[in-house]
Amino acid sequence: MTDAGLVTESLPADPATIAPERDLMSKFDALIAERQALIDTGVTDPFAIVMQQVKSPTEAVIAGRDTILLGTYNYMGMTFDPDVIAAGHAALDQFGSGTNGSRMLNGTFRDHIEVEDALRDFYGVSGAIVFSTGYMANLGMISTLAGKGEYVILDADSHASIYDGCQQGNAEIVRFRHNSVEDLDKRLGRLPKEPGKLVVLEGVYSMLGDIAPLKEMVAVAKKHGAMVLSDEAHSMGFYGPNGRGVYEEQGCEADVDFVVGTFSKSVGTVGGFCISNHPKFEAIRLACRPYIFTASLPPSVVATAAASIRKLKHAHKKRQQLWENARSLHGGLKALGFKLGTENPDSAIIAIILNDQEQAVAMWQALLDGGLYVNMARPPATPAGTYLLRCSLCAEHTPAQIATVLTMFAAAGRATGAIG
Repeated sequence: MTDAGLVTESLPADPATIAPERDLMSKFDALIAERQALIDTGVTDPFAIVMQQVKSPTEAVIAGRDTILLGTYNYMGMTFDPDVIAAGHAALDQFGSGTNGSRMLNGTFRDHIEVEDALRDFYGVSGAIVFSTGYMANLGMISTLAGKGEYVILDADSHASIYDGCQQGNAEIVRFRHNSVEDLDKRLGRLPKEPGKLVVLEGVYSMLGDIAPLKEMVAVAKKHGAMVLSDEAHSMGFYGPNGRGVYEEQGCEADVDFVVGTFSKSVGTVGGFCISNHPKFEAIRLACRPYIFTASLPPSVVATAAASIRKLKHAHKKRQQLWENARSLHGGLKALGFKLGTENPDSAIIAIILNDQEQAVAMWQALLDGGLYVNMARPPATPAGTYLLRCSLCAEHTPAQIATVLTMFAAAGRATGAIG
């Protein structure tokens, strides 16, 4: 083949000439059409929300309008903490903007060690490993812990990162009914006794805000000789006496083998981690592909995380305020007649269940126009046939803001027929 021929074949093809069966993007046509149909109704594109200015943990400017933030997962309001910001500035000045490498090569800086030390202290454990995101922590831990011929047993409503961790690994996958201790027991009982088993649970489930009966589930897992990994992403910081999560609140610390979490919720920055007391835990660094083959977090990011985690250890008043806010909003929405994801305020997530996508979109838009940002969620992120608006509270929300939010929900709910 001539050089000219090679050049000709390497040129990009005219999209109009690509046969439909060869166009790899054609599989997304239905998604593109659905999104466009939504935008054509005049609704703001929910995937194109831009925060033009962030004024505080609970306020931002969106589309030129002052907006209350009720969908950011900034549970403990640490994003504007002066000590956290100062730690990030200092690390940025001293180490620059990036690491340029994997933790296994040149990507470990002083503050990576500091944040892992802060995690060991916060959780009272011997081992801590930091990942680039919480998603990567689940992806890495699950795919590395359970291999060929072994089993991962997970809740059917598990987060996408847990499912993706299962897919990346070579273990056999077994699902049990959401939060069903009995179904977990039954499915574990059907498995052969010899292979290794990992039961993956979540303290708080992010769509409905419901919590897992971890104490009973962990007991069942141990009865069948399984190890347990608990994802405490949505409970770290405010659940339990020390803010460690639901597994601490329910007294499971001695029996949960691995805890995965994230810095993007209560910690107020970005990153993920896993902690453990297992004596061989450090071996994960030598075998985990999502840890080895990715760049490490910038020093300014891990410096802010370390400062935040050390403050969260003593943030008892913030924890109390967050729970008061959750009770106030949950009780107010329930009194208005909304159908909620949980009977009680079980977490800092409150889900408002709506009839269909049209009603969810209309209500979301009405709230946004009034100056309130919440999350709109639909399948496959939610259980089949479930459309909801998801509120995630912050310890920094004031009673006045909660009252304003309830007034907005009342007006939007009546306008869309969600309440009478």
